[in-house]
Amino acid sequence: MNPAAPATPAPRPPHPTGRAARVIPLRPAPPAEEAAAPATAAPASRPAAAPAPTPAPREPLWRHLVGDVLRRRRNAQERTLKDVADAARISVPYLSEVERGRKEASSEVLAAAAAALGLSLADLLALTHGELVAATRRPGARDRRTTAPTALAQERAVSVVTTPVAPAGGAARPGRFQARLRLAA
Repeated sequence: MNPAAPATPAPRPPHPTGRAARVIPLRPAPPAEEAAAPATAAPASRPAAAPAPTPAPREPLWRHLVGDVLRRRRNAQERTLKDVADAARISVPYLSEVERGRKEASSEVLAAAAAALGLSLADLLALTHGELVAATRRPGARDRRTTAPTALAQERAVSVVTTPVAPAGGAARPGRFQARLRLAA
C-alpha cells in the first residue's frame, strides 16, 4: 500500500434486512481534485492564503472581577475566608469559589459578602465596574487567568483600606469610613 495515497475504508457488509444505512458526514468532503492532490503542494489555481488575523484580546469576565474585588478587600482588612463567610452567613468553600471567579454569585450572596466587608452592594458593583473599565482600556489587557502573577502584583501595588468610623463612645455609623492607602513593597 502506498503511504501517500489516502486510505479508503473497507466496504461494509450489507444490513441483514437489506436496507442500506445513510451516513451523514460531519464536514463536507473535499472535491475530488483536492483529495487527489498532495497535501504539501498548494493548488496552482488558488492564490496564497492571507495570514489569519490575530484574535482580539478577551475581556475579563464579570465574576472574575467581582471575585478579585472581594478578595482584595478581604486581604486588605487582613481577614480570613472563614471570618468573612461566617459574617456573611455563606459557606467558606462557596465564598472561595466566588473569589476565584468559579461561581456566578447571586445578588443576595454578593450583598451579604459585601456587607461582611463593610461595603454596600452598590459599592461592590462600582468597584467592579472600575476594574472592568480599567481592564478594557489598558493596552494589552488580558484576562486575569492568562496574566502572569508578577504582572498582577505590579498592577495592584496600591490598595485602599477602609474601616468604619465610630463616634466617641458609640457604634459605627453606616456609610462613614476612614480610608488609608497601603503600598506594596
